[in-house]
Amino acid sequence: MMKISYKPKILLFVLFLIINNICVVAQNENYKKTGIASFYADKFEGRTTANGEIYYHAKKTAAHRTLPFGSIVKVTNLENNKFIVVRINDRGPFVDNRVIDLSKSAANDLDFIKKGLAKVKVELIASIDNIPDKQPDTGKSNKKGSYYKLDVQTIKPTGKGVQIGSFKEDENVFRLAGRLKTKYNVEVYIEVTEIKKQKLYRVILGDSQNDSYLDKLKKNLSKEYPDCFIVQYK
Repeated sequence: MMKISYKPKILLFVLFLIINNICVVAQNENYKKTGIASFYADKFEGRTTANGEIYYHAKKTAAHRTLPFGSIVKVTNLENNKFIVVRINDRGPFVDNRVIDLSKSAANDLDFIKKGLAKVKVELIASIDNIPDKQPDTGKSNKKGSYYKLDVQTIKPTGKGVQIGSFKEDENVFRLAGRLKTKYNVEVYIEVTEIKKQKLYRVILGDSQNDSYLDKLKKNLSKEYPDCFIVQYK
């Protein structure tokens, strides 16, 4: 009777288990990467990102080469240990050794605006696959609605103002405008415009031809909105 050797089969089976276990571990292990971070230049404000959203300096978003859109990552500046949590909504940066391109406000929180670049550690907190789907809108909500008292007028400002940002959600604009008017005691104007079929609401404070006043207002606003700038009303 011929003897059958099971050793090769056993070895193959063990090897199969080892390889698959390594694969499982690798898939479950959070993404971690160290490299150089940069941030978006001013010219990208209002442009469309790779996932179809509009880029805004004020939002905590970032570009990454491979992580799925919607991924939430923690970015730590290894030079000062400051960290920020951002959402991936764009592709890039396409420069060697750069691992992530941050929104300007995120870079400001990490304190490397002046340097332009920073050595960072990027850690995946949650993939889009781990985020539950949104529940269908049934028309009922347990949350209380928000109410706004508005004094709406269509006007044509003739001077200049200080723009703090652009927004695509009008509810955010209402809430922000009320807070700004109270805090800075200045008129707040909303310019409604459209870029690439996306409606935008630009928030602008003040209306004056006095450059000294505008510079003072901009300096005051820049403490909270470092990317604000003076614009001429059209």
